[in-house]
Amino acid sequence: MLIGGKEPIVLSRLQSENGALPEFISATLLPGRGMNVFQITAFIPGLGKTELLASPTLEQAAQQLTGTGPDKHGDMSFRMGGAFLLPYPNRVRGKFNPQTQTITTEWDGHPLTLPANENPNTPGLEPVAMHGLMLDKAMDSVETNTMPDGGVATALYDAGDFGGHWPSQTQVAITIVLSGRAFDCIVTAKNVGDKPEPMAIGWHPYFAIPSGQRAQAMLRIPSSTRVEVNNYKEVFPTGRLLPVDGTPYDFIMRGGRALGKTYLDDDYVDLKSGLLDDGPVVELRDPASNFGLRVMALSTQIRSIQVYSPLDKKFVAIEPQFNYADPFGKEWHGQNAGMVTLDPGKSVTWKVRLELFSIHPSGDQKPDSHPLIPGQTTNSAQ
Repeated sequence: MLIGGKEPIVLSRLQSENGALPEFISATLLPGRGMNVFQITAFIPGLGKTELLASPTLEQAAQQLTGTGPDKHGDMSFRMGGAFLLPYPNRVRGKFNPQTQTITTEWDGHPLTLPANENPNTPGLEPVAMHGLMLDKAMDSVETNTMPDGGVATALYDAGDFGGHWPSQTQVAITIVLSGRAFDCIVTAKNVGDKPEPMAIGWHPYFAIPSGQRAQAMLRIPSSTRVEVNNYKEVFPTGRLLPVDGTPYDFIMRGGRALGKTYLDDDYVDLKSGLLDDGPVVELRDPASNFGLRVMALSTQIRSIQVYSPLDKKFVAIEPQFNYADPFGKEWHGQNAGMVTLDPGKSVTWKVRLELFSIHPSGDQKPDSHPLIPGQTTNSAQ
């Protein structure tokens, strides 16, 4: 089966014999669609083999990822699995041209004209550019290798100037590493042109709640600050950063907080790291299935985590990214909104690790991450 003109890739490993601890089993990748991490499976004690991402079947995906209709510019890619987002995750606002279906914004005095690939059906809502320019791109080359406890896939894509939308030339490398205890995603963007360019990288995985019981699922977000938005239809940042302490959006406490009836489509910033952690860690817990997942941001340039969880869905999208929403917007009044400037010959790497744990482990596994260091945050973007 071809999706985006290429066969899906499956990394897999054999499950341990004792079955005492949760472990990763396989990952399905779509090299024809920007290396979308379409599905990850794991063995969960008490549940057996479990799909960790809210995705359709590959057959259904092939019918939806057509490049036409609602998938124009690859829009359907960020509605399933885990799409990689670059050179700009999240929304970008600008002046809309209805003839060309583009928006124009500005970076460092240079105009950027981007596809308006998120044009909501609701009349009156402002079209925006959304989630980058790699959603429907096929990788130029992919290599896979077997390791003693899993496998690795490395893909390369010569993005050029992203179809005339970006100021310089970019090469993208994506590496996926599967082992029993960890799942790593590594994305490197290199400026191979002769002009500076802005760059941000993100990921859009829809993590399933195995029990299907959203209200009791627990979320821990290592941040006490979120970006204010105008509303949850347009989700445009106002430029204000709001404290979450004492509000329904406060998920910083140890062990997390139940989602309950809180709708989320929020950008959390000023990320904090645990005492012994290598970076900020988001935790998703499903007490009804004794399931826990850690999403670890291992690159200092990751300054923002967008969290999306509608009330009527059985997933939580946890999106580690460099930038705040609408990073070129005037609402930020010139402050650093997370875009990295890449000079010619320079590169930047985004890295995230997933780990599994049982909430009530039977062995010596520690269910809780380390306490947060008051005031410790990731470094500012370069």
